[in-house]
Amino acid sequence: MMAITSVDGTRSFTSSVSRSRVHAISPLQVLILSLLCAVTSSFGVGIGGSPATFLMTTSSESNGKPLPSTHRSNSRRRQLLQVGAGGMFSGLPFFGSDNEAQAAAPKDKKNLGGGPTGEVVKIVKGMKHKRLGNSDIFVSELGLGTQRWVSTDFNAPNQELCYEFMDEAISRGVNLIDTAEQYPIPSGGSASDGDTERVIGSWMKDRKVPRSDVVIATKITGGSNITPRNIRKDCDGSLKRLQTDYIDIYLCHWPQRYSPQSNWGQSLSYNLGYDASYRKSLGTPTSFEDMCLSMEELIQAGKIRGWGLCNDNAYGLTACTRTAKALGTTPPCTMQGDFSILDRKSEENGVAEAASSFNENVGFMAYNALAGGMLTGKYMDVPSAFDDPNRARGMASQAKPRGRMDTRGWGSTLIRYRTEEAQEAIQQYDKIAKSNKMTLTELSLRWCKERDLITTTLLGHTNTKQLKETLDIMSSKESLPPDVMWEIDRIHMKNRLPLFTNSRTGKDWYGEGEIGENIP
Repeated sequence: MMAITSVDGTRSFTSSVSRSRVHAISPLQVLILSLLCAVTSSFGVGIGGSPATFLMTTSSESNGKPLPSTHRSNSRRRQLLQVGAGGMFSGLPFFGSDNEAQAAAPKDKKNLGGGPTGEVVKIVKGMKHKRLGNSDIFVSELGLGTQRWVSTDFNAPNQELCYEFMDEAISRGVNLIDTAEQYPIPSGGSASDGDTERVIGSWMKDRKVPRSDVVIATKITGGSNITPRNIRKDCDGSLKRLQTDYIDIYLCHWPQRYSPQSNWGQSLSYNLGYDASYRKSLGTPTSFEDMCLSMEELIQAGKIRGWGLCNDNAYGLTACTRTAKALGTTPPCTMQGDFSILDRKSEENGVAEAASSFNENVGFMAYNALAGGMLTGKYMDVPSAFDDPNRARGMASQAKPRGRMDTRGWGSTLIRYRTEEAQEAIQQYDKIAKSNKMTLTELSLRWCKERDLITTTLLGHTNTKQLKETLDIMSSKESLPPDVMWEIDRIHMKNRLPLFTNSRTGKDWYGEGEIGENIP
């Protein structure tokens, strides 16, 4: 993908897909495509290989030269159709030509033109910068999480402290700032939705930060809010608050449809009845086709460079990438999800396989890598206010909270990190950390760096001391020793889903979890 400035000064990002080809597919074109698929399938057998083999050995790659397109599968698909049909459809708008993709491709720019997700493209002051999906967006291995910035939390960073965070992080090689139109959380009173974006925008303006020095990810509110109209409208609102003319990564905060994993509770099972109820009360969700076309419209308008999904699953990821490729639009370049040494579900439920550079080639942005503070060890000696058997001490912790787990709002919402099984695993991980002369925080963050799935880890901070500690850890060049990684895996094998296990589920809960979510 390449930034191009037009005669009137407006900015646009050109992908391998021309504006003229982003339109609905007519029934005739669908019929033609179906017939061609059947024909080319037989061609694959006739040339001594499968259709997939034929697809992967087109002339542009067989001579060892990479295709110029950021999303190369589109180019291969066009070549396949043209070759399979003797080129008879190459002049139709639906199929297009590769001339436009060649013209749009960056010229002689190292690392541009797409590649494998997670590819390390450079190191800045000890901080690795990696390719995000098959895009030309490169993100630092550590990103600033901003959910509680200028919120109503008792220890929320104010604007001055947020400025300090961004100053320090940028000076140490961080380029990624993750936010959302709905931040800060919690809000109310003096804190309003969108204030976090306003702080980031003011900082860039006040500090005169070159726009290319930062990668900004923000999110549209999920669920039924995700419609073509709102995608355009909410993006414009974020652009205004951020005081910028483009957003690097625009994400859906949670799925536009019912999905069991989009809540913060302990449900993992899909419930057909709940999906039916969801559709009855909120209407049919926005289709994947409309989502992909709406995001492409923003890309072609120069308002975003790439897009992604948050709190979604393997089905949502693959449905989006495959729909985008079928339409000839830009696929999502990233997923964002809850991930930590306690929560490996994304590695084991199909997300990692789908996101792999061998498959959909999509990045992954991990949040809550310290499990809401539980993996800092601060609640080990004295349990959280809501888990403490000593009632007087628990009340004292609430009166003078050490962190979110001692507060009534977050403490009840984040119960998943405090199940008995999770706390047992935390104790075991802490022993591994101490035996290797490191803190539990260091062990947890360095472990995240070792995971193939993870492109970047998003971390929130309460003070500058915390930020400097995580910067030191994430800038470390050393990998965890194999024997330490194996000891961690051995603990994991005792309970692979501690966050989704609850030994105190009440007999009278009747299918509901502790925060009201459907379970199991």
